[in-house]
Amino acid sequence: MASASTWNFSTLRAALPSPSGPSCCFPNGPSPSRLRLSQPKSGPKFLNSFVGLAPLNPLLSSQDSTSFEHCFTIIDNGGRVSAMRHGRKVPKLNRPPDQRKALLRGLTTQLLKYGRIKTTRARASALRKYIDKMITLAKDGTLHKRRQALGFIYEKQIVHALFAEVDERYGSREGGYTRIIRTLPRRGDNAPMAYIELV
Repeated sequence: MASASTWNFSTLRAALPSPSGPSCCFPNGPSPSRLRLSQPKSGPKFLNSFVGLAPLNPLLSSQDSTSFEHCFTIIDNGGRVSAMRHGRKVPKLNRPPDQRKALLRGLTTQLLKYGRIKTTRARASALRKYIDKMITLAKDGTLHKRRQALGFIYEKQIVHALFAEVDERYGSREGGYTRIIRTLPRRGDNAPMAYIELV
């Protein structure tokens, strides 16, 4: 009973799963006669399909040893898992939200001030919504709408001029207050450019 419960080196060596052949030697190690692994003549039989999280034989450093690494999919795209943008219609413009809002506020102010500006097509398309919003606020003409426009447009003189002139210019028009005209690409980065102007 005592000999069956104790472990020694011979039983541990016999419990190791065997490599492809009945015996294997180390090519770069000591002499092959000292380091030979043989299949156990008797003892419990292990499942051949289960190899654990380590290679088949931890004493061997061969490249043919397998593990469970093939079961996992490694995604290497800069540490991010990308997904499709279904239903997300906000143009990013390659900027974080605060910088994007400041950019659109500045473009809105400049377009209402000069009537026509030149910018990229993506910015011009994103700008249309905010120009229509400001003109709709001006057509309402209430104090609350004026304060909302003052909170978005940088120059208050433009807001007062917009509220004063919007009725005679856009009184009969329901939307579509801007026009985008495509032009030549920008030199340097070949970005598509366009003019956006008030109708």
